[in-house]
Amino acid sequence: MTADPGLVAELESVSVRYGEVTALSGVTLNLHAGATGLLGPNGAGKSTLLRTLLGLVRPGEGTVRVLGLNMAVDALEVRARIGYMPERDALIEGVTAVEFVSLCGELAGLPGPDAMQRAHDVLYYVGLGDARYRQMDSFSPGMRQRVKLAQALVHDPDLLLLDEPTAGLDPTGREDMLSLMCDLSAHRGISLLVSSHVLPDIERTCTRVIMLDRGRVVADGPTSVLMGTTDAQFDVRVKRGTDVLVAVLLEAGAVCEEREGGVLRVSLPVGGTAREIFACARRAGLQVRLLQPVVPTLDDAFARVLRQGR
Repeated sequence: MTADPGLVAELESVSVRYGEVTALSGVTLNLHAGATGLLGPNGAGKSTLLRTLLGLVRPGEGTVRVLGLNMAVDALEVRARIGYMPERDALIEGVTAVEFVSLCGELAGLPGPDAMQRAHDVLYYVGLGDARYRQMDSFSPGMRQRVKLAQALVHDPDLLLLDEPTAGLDPTGREDMLSLMCDLSAHRGISLLVSSHVLPDIERTCTRVIMLDRGRVVADGPTSVLMGTTDAQFDVRVKRGTDVLVAVLLEAGAVCEEREGGVLRVSLPVGGTAREIFACARRAGLQVRLLQPVVPTLDDAFARVLRQGR
């Protein structure tokens, strides 16, 4: 393991280029044990980071250590201890779920009988025990997602990389997948790195977040800290005269952002309260029709970090 048992991967000054395109640029980060969300807009470098951790992409610069091993030297050993659930289907048609998952276990180095036993176990775990002898051609999108998770778990990995694990799932299937993810990190001792565009999923399942933009790390830390804000935020609506209220609020040191439905998002300085907004409205001769505190979300934090980085 790494010198710090709380770390499962370390990247130092890692750069990856595809021809003239720089996918990762000087990335330095520590991946902590537990569940971490990987966020970023399209083209931010998320997929390249996953492939780098898998050893499928070799950086042009920098060093990568995963589970205490140098990826440049021990890539095969590292991959034997990592599970990967890809975004796209990678299933073999015409075979049963248990045959497929057992084959994946053998490819990961398990002896045949052990791989078959593990295949049965993990298919029961992901909720496909009754369907394990069915050919996967007939599986629904939700069942195919569960098979992909099962093959990633069959060899009992220390680190699990999940790429859009809830993609294409209905509400029930999504809830089941999120519950499995929480159980894996909280009770099964498996660390997760979850790449997803569905930020509420990350907010629910991950205790830390890494945000990428244009191949660089723009935020890295506990989810609760990134969601927090030093400002008091409120959504405000007045019947008319929003421009006048904005002018008075700006004089008071507030930051205002117009949103849909005539709502004004108001950020007050540290220690600010709703009374200050009412006072500003009185000075402007306006009546407040709506005033409610804003509960921070990961979506808000993501948008804020991207604005600050650009």
